[in-house]
Amino acid sequence: MIEVQAMKTVYFVRHAKSSWQDMSLPDHDRPLNKRGKRDAPYMAEQMLAMELRADLMLTSSARRARATARFFRKSQDLPKERLLVDKRLYHASIETVLQVIQELPDDLHVIYLFAHNPGLTYIANHFSTKMIDNVPTTGIIKVVSQSVQWINFDPNSAVMKAFYYPKMFNLR
Repeated sequence: MIEVQAMKTVYFVRHAKSSWQDMSLPDHDRPLNKRGKRDAPYMAEQMLAMELRADLMLTSSARRARATARFFRKSQDLPKERLLVDKRLYHASIETVLQVIQELPDDLHVIYLFAHNPGLTYIANHFSTKMIDNVPTTGIIKVVSQSVQWINFDPNSAVMKAFYYPKMFNLR
């Protein structure tokens, strides 16, 4: 019998809307604002309703990205140890994001990666034939690779398959 291996999928999630209320806070430490606290669990539930579950979630170390990721982890009832913080994802370049992904073990197939703009918009356009002007807060880009190994996850093997964002679900 031939074993069929699964292709690799990454859901790139821009953190939910953050607060600028306390201007003394460093950028890294800004929390979610009221809209962010509404949008993150809502979008997490939309992904769950579409049965778009993760094997693992990776997040930037920024407070707003970690908070967004926790909403998604909880909605999918993913164990806490399946949400990893990677400092390299804080305002990471495309090359750094790809490096993080390419280091993943091949027994994982679906990853959620929580990060920031402008990097996520660059990534969306890196894997898409259609130009995206901006990935909004809590926007999600689905990228699927035909490869069965993470080391090969790049624009030669992967393409953007979907783009989800709060307004498409009439959330304003």
